[in-house]
Amino acid sequence: MARLQLELPEDAFRYTTRMTVRSTDINAGNHLGNDALISMLSEARSRFLFEHGIAGGGNAEGLGVVVTDLATLYKAEAHERDVLLFEVGVMDFNKYGGDITFRVSRPADGTLVALAKNGFVFFDYRAGKVTAMPEAFRARFPGVSQAT
Repeated sequence: MARLQLELPEDAFRYTTRMTVRSTDINAGNHLGNDALISMLSEARSRFLFEHGIAGGGNAEGLGVVVTDLATLYKAEAHERDVLLFEVGVMDFNKYGGDITFRVSRPADGTLVALAKNGFVFFDYRAGKVTAMPEAFRARFPGVSQAT
């Protein structure tokens, strides 16, 4: 089976946030569990979207995003009390959404912990269906690549 590869352009990252690994995030191997990392990625995505006018349950017009897929590459272990830097960005826009990208590192020693990418689409919670990406959102990210 071929290994997953992620090509994340440096200019895709447009937002940063930090989170500390909690004791409850540690698995039997005594490092950050994959389930906990995915929860942290979700929180980083939520913070990023909120910064750009999209709240968890949707904005004032009832628009939000739905995650369509997730790809994650684990590069190094993280441990309890490690402070992790989550760099978040976007790429490959299409009519309905695109990809949200993540680079997770440990600033204390510069270690790359993980790379990840979420596919997403905009969702109209009032109508209960996928909808086109709002132009106001797209305009926040000039130069973002378009999916082919």
